[in-house]
Amino acid sequence: MAHETTIAVRFSELDPYGHVNHAVYLTYFEQARCEALEHCGIPIETISERGYQLVVTELTARFVRSAGPGDIVTVETRLAEQRRARGTWAQRILREGVELVTADITIGVTDRNGRPARPPDWLFPALQPLLD
Repeated sequence: MAHETTIAVRFSELDPYGHVNHAVYLTYFEQARCEALEHCGIPIETISERGYQLVVTELTARFVRSAGPGDIVTVETRLAEQRRARGTWAQRILREGVELVTADITIGVTDRNGRPARPPDWLFPALQPLLD
């Protein structure tokens, strides 16, 4: 089931054409993944305190429409695929139900030093509410 995060577009996020800058959408996706983790009971700080990091290893985005000043957007976040050492998160940004941007993000697990690590036993069960 997708987790939903609502974000209000800020003036500082606009490019010279009055659209949300393409790089800003990536921060929206990041914010929504962090909120989804909190919803699952494992805030990013808890993951770090337990000696792990969730790191982006690959990201593919598709820009369909743009958001602008005063827009309120919704970011849907779900876990599309879960494998032993990584997962693929599917996210999309909508404005009033109209799709603006989609992204597939591969997330790997590392230790505190950034070395690849086997996911802890508690991680994947906690993410079940986000799994398709």
